[in-house]
Amino acid sequence: MRRGCLRFSALLLSTALAFFAGRESALRALKSEELAVAHRALTVIGPDYQKGKAAYDAGKYAEALRVFKPLAEQGNADAQLYLAGMYARGESVPQDEKEAARWVRLAAEKGNADAQWQQGYRYETGDGVPQDYKEALKWFRLAAEQGHAGAQEVLSDMYDSGEGVPQDAPTAYMWINLAVTGNSLFANDRDKLAQRMTPSQIEKGQDLTRACVAKNYKGC
Repeated sequence: MRRGCLRFSALLLSTALAFFAGRESALRALKSEELAVAHRALTVIGPDYQKGKAAYDAGKYAEALRVFKPLAEQGNADAQLYLAGMYARGESVPQDEKEAARWVRLAAEKGNADAQWQQGYRYETGDGVPQDYKEALKWFRLAAEQGHAGAQEVLSDMYDSGEGVPQDAPTAYMWINLAVTGNSLFANDRDKLAQRMTPSQIEKGQDLTRACVAKNYKGC
């Protein structure tokens, strides 16, 4: 089961809750909220960006596009994520999944954790890019290393099921345990996983969690 990342607005919280419905609904939520995840800024958000956001929120997509396009071309990762969503939804631009995927990748390469999380989903599902579990793992891990709870949950699921990685219950427990730190909605998933594990596996998972926190999520 796939779930999304923690947000503090009602809109983004509803997206995270939608991830509990399963892989297909999670992917639909990912597409529909590609714009919303741009709220986590890794670049300095200036007045132009705010104008673009206000225009988008008001449904003035053409005006938002005029603001976001030059910002995105200048390397603003948040504007790039907005453009990705606009191309995915066909808002004042022709609907184009490949163009959406291009802008997501550019934002991901800038180090934006939300974009890295999205890039991982795209490679995992083959959405706008060739399906590639190795690439998916790379992008999920990059986001997880920044403390992205949604990416940490996905890594847990991958290690639990053996999807693209060797099946490893303690490592799966470590990632879901870390995800709970960022998003308490994942606590139920951790409990369900623990029910299928032995006491020694849980203890190892807890040790791995502490070690990962000590390394600031790097190289876990």
